[in-house]
Amino acid sequence: MNKPNSKKRLELTQRRDAPLATRTDLSVAATKDISGTMNAILADVFALYVKTKNFHWHMSGPHFRDYHLLLDEQADQLFAMIDPIAERVRKLGGITLRSIGQIARTQRVLDNDAEYVEPLDMLAELAEDNKTLAARLREAHNVCEEHRDVATTSLIEVWIDETERRAWFLFETTRRAN
Repeated sequence: MNKPNSKKRLELTQRRDAPLATRTDLSVAATKDISGTMNAILADVFALYVKTKNFHWHMSGPHFRDYHLLLDEQADQLFAMIDPIAERVRKLGGITLRSIGQIARTQRVLDNDAEYVEPLDMLAELAEDNKTLAARLREAHNVCEEHRDVATTSLIEVWIDETERRAWFLFETTRRAN
């Protein structure tokens, strides 16, 4: 009775350790380049999502309601990007992020662990982070375009527009009246 169990265990181990066999007409190099680029974007989006929620939770002051709702809306938009980014990497046969630790090692968006941040400073920091994310999305677009990955470039184009809108709203919210 041990033989069938050990055979089954061996098969499971081999299946678990087997490389992905996702079918794509993109080259192995393209899959590697695009997966690396998109995993960096994924880590940044996760980090920006958490930072946006952090500021949403810790917002205060006379414009609390408006800022709180704005950041909640923006966090929802960031969260909605996460799964499509990861699934795109998987569709191409790549491996995506698997842990908070890997996100922390990969992210380029700086955390803000300060106990208190002025509301306008929160908004200005998020505006800058979104502006930087838009630039990184353009870089990712270039990588995908170079490898003729039209599907990923199409998604990125929408995300650039959404990211620029977030940056614009945050910037305009922090402007002082003349």
